[in-house]
Amino acid sequence: MKVNKRRRIENKTNYTRRLGLLKSSSPRFVVRKTNKYLILQIIESKNSEDKVLHAVSTKDLLKLGWPQDKAGSLKSVTAAYLAGFLIGKKSKDIKERVVLDLGLIPNTKGSRIYATVKGISDAGIKINYDEEVIPPKEKIEGKNNKLTEIFTKVKGAIKWLKDK
Repeated sequence: MKVNKRRRIENKTNYTRRLGLLKSSSPRFVVRKTNKYLILQIIESKNSEDKVLHAVSTKDLLKLGWPQDKAGSLKSVTAAYLAGFLIGKKSKDIKERVVLDLGLIPNTKGSRIYATVKGISDAGIKINYDEEVIPPKEKIEGKNNKLTEIFTKVKGAIKWLKDK
């Protein structure tokens, strides 16, 4: 008889997928969406304990030159890519391949989730992905929604961040 787990009933955890991710013994790149922001974490699991190695929110882009009047667009594809790029730059100490953990987010081609994957990959972290699911370059760079100048400014600020 299958036991109903509380978090599965509440639509918070897919235990079958989580078990597969934990068996891989690779660090997980976790992406979660809130109403205003995206939260990105690199998590390592050992002895059934999760340890957050690095965490970034798209709210952190405000400190790097994202205009306050554009704070409503911190869930855009452009912000998602830049947050992925930022966490990739902050986590240079990770030498092994990371595995994407979507949780219960639907797997949609060209979504913000895959913009974060492209960002972390461009920062030098090894992660498996298919080029077909990545959003087009124009969408990532904000040419569709007039965020091109912001994209260039914030990406330049991230490139010059000192390793902490």
